[in-house]
Amino acid sequence: MEFIRKKYGETMQVNQHKEVIYLTFPLLEKTGMVRHLFSTRIGGVSEGIYSSMNLSYARGDRKEAVDENFSRIADVFQSVPDKIVCSRQTHTTNVRRVTKKDLGKGVVRPLDYEDVDGLITDIPGIILATFYADCVPLYFVDVKNRAIGLSHSGWRGTVNRMGDATLQAMKDAFGTSPEDVITAIGPSICQDCYEVGEEVAASFRESFPEEWEYFLKVGRENGKYQLDLQEANRRILINAGVLQQNIAVTDICTCCNKELLFSHRGSDGKRGNLGAFLELRKS
Repeated sequence: MEFIRKKYGETMQVNQHKEVIYLTFPLLEKTGMVRHLFSTRIGGVSEGIYSSMNLSYARGDRKEAVDENFSRIADVFQSVPDKIVCSRQTHTTNVRRVTKKDLGKGVVRPLDYEDVDGLITDIPGIILATFYADCVPLYFVDVKNRAIGLSHSGWRGTVNRMGDATLQAMKDAFGTSPEDVITAIGPSICQDCYEVGEEVAASFRESFPEEWEYFLKVGRENGKYQLDLQEANRRILINAGVLQQNIAVTDICTCCNKELLFSHRGSDGKRGNLGAFLELRKS
């Protein structure tokens, strides 16, 4: 299996556990505090457009297949689906503090919350889970206070600075300081693949009046632009106080690798969901 790699970013590690192929960041692994992964399409039991590691119950796949897929992901963590807690993503910057009362929500228990694009916790053994098919996964590890965060940032979340919102939520909950946080920007659509219209471009020019030219450029077609969500999120993290050396940016684009990763743009919306997962180890 060969991923198409971008020339920038940290080289993500390709791993295998039984049937499951998944990606990890060396920078997060070096902390020794967390287990984490970003799923691929490989190693599940779903079929057709969901083949094979689909992690969405809401896109038309068989529940039994998605259940088995979550079980296989949990096994990578030497855990069970009951320990996973899922987001309920609607492109907000809402962040939920996860406790043991939330265990299993979104997999073995129904979600009892709405509009949650970020999850944080300081409890070991809880596996946070957020979901993707081109949007940006953001991983956070507070190495001083032993706390973690995982957030979904599409273009709306990026315009509204989801990375900053997650760090603020971790500060409020755990006393987190940005300079103590190791972060990673996960597999997502690259600038070459992500074409947007004037409305989206205008939102970024308004929200980032001094920086938008670093991640927004005129596109190949008249009235279109190419947007670099990864660079926008990197700058959000730096502006929030995260040290540059503590930010890992993926070298893998979901759309460039649509045979190995689900991509909404690359499949015209006919796809399943990838998952980002993050667990705090016991000390």
